Amino acid sequence: MEMTVNPYPLHPECPDLRRLADNPAEALLRAEADIVAAENAAEADRYRRLEEIEEAQQDGRGVTRRTFVAGAAATATALATAQFVTTSASFAATKTGTLIHVFLYGGLDGLSLVAPADDPVLAKARPDLLLGDDSLALARGFKLTSAFAPLEKWLKAGQLGFVPAVSDPRLSRSHFQAADACNLGGLPGETGGRGWLDSLVDSLGKGTAFRSVGIGSTLPRSLVGVNGAISLNSVGDLRLNGDDKFRAATEKAIRGLFTGINHPVEEAVQEGMGALATAQKLAAKPYAAAEGVEYQGVGNAFKQLAQLIKGGANVRVATVGMGGYDTHENQGTREGGQLWRRLNELANAMAAFFTDLGDRSADVTIMVSSEFGRRVGSNGGGTDHGHGGVVTVLSGRKLAGSLLGTWNGLDKLDSGDVPEYNNMFNVYGSVAQGRFGLTTAQVDKVFPRQKFTPVKIYA
Repeated sequence: MEMTVNPYPLHPECPDLRRLADNPAEALLRAEADIVAAENAAEADRYRRLEEIEEAQQDGRGVTRRTFVAGAAATATALATAQFVTTSASFAATKTGTLIHVFLYGGLDGLSLVAPADDPVLAKARPDLLLGDDSLALARGFKLTSAFAPLEKWLKAGQLGFVPAVSDPRLSRSHFQAADACNLGGLPGETGGRGWLDSLVDSLGKGTAFRSVGIGSTLPRSLVGVNGAISLNSVGDLRLNGDDKFRAATEKAIRGLFTGINHPVEEAVQEGMGALATAQKLAAKPYAAAEGVEYQGVGNAFKQLAQLIKGGANVRVATVGMGGYDTHENQGTREGGQLWRRLNELANAMAAFFTDLGDRSADVTIMVSSEFGRRVGSNGGGTDHGHGGVVTVLSGRKLAGSLLGTWNGLDKLDSGDVPEYNNMFNVYGSVAQGRFGLTTAQVDKVFPRQKFTPVKIYA
């Protein structure tokens, strides 16, 4: 995320402004800050003198602090407000862990990730897309694609699990509609267009400016709302643009404009500036991952989160997006295939991330989902849009098993799709509930039209 000031050159007849900066926006900002500082000093002196008079004359009336700061607040510039009010409303940090939602755009074929072993329905419907003999064994007669072999360590430790047959009646086979509903936690009219992760933040108590982070160039719908999530491609992207030689003065001016105004925006601006300072500190030297850890592909997004978490930024919720899962053709479920390679890239990224975090991974949970699953039958090399997808959970906490939730088989398909045995928003809510210790009432507020029924995720 970049916070940019106007780059247009000053008029040559403005030497006093040019002295403050080489562009008008920064110059006017600092000129305004100087004026406010002078007004504050004069008002403070007046306030002090009135107090002295009041002490001498018991019936005298002094100005109140509220009156004083209201005058200062009135001079705050629209430029600074536009840059910082929507950046990050933030609070003092608490320590209850981190939930990272990884969204796989395109509609993941869940049966190419986990599937019941030797299932006659699958053998008949998709003989060209069965998991290979190198698959990993899961509980309840399921197996896991060998693409996830990089995560076998956590599978054996009971920290990797999968919820099959996940969907919601509100999801269509439209990428746009389904992805929107998944990120909002329902239909737009049900949620007011607010993302489910932003609603979740309401229940997490106080946190830092980095408590909601979306890794990417745009903020995902799941973080859209009232809690001021930060969107960035890399930690170094979070900066105040402008001339380097004037940047410190600009930051000082912004802080001065929004100090002592007794207004909610003061906290937002000061913490926004704090976020800038934290990002600048973290980006000041190249990030050094733990020994032996290499981030590639989507792993670079996880690298940014590792840098923030290990740097003490107190990330509470975060998102990572990954495309390439709309496999209508050339799906390639087995080793070396197209989908296998995408899943292997993801597994390598999550393994690198948890290895890099070390002991800090105990406080982190990654939940991976997609907008929908795909049809049970193949179309001759690929699969079409369907329902009944898979949610993956990798957590520092031990899980209730490697196969989670309800599974009642494939004997009765839902119009050719995997039936919905586990509601998507019940799964989302259960992952969040266990991660943060939420009550059922708190989860109900995250999904306003969903009667929350917990799914056992954690041991």
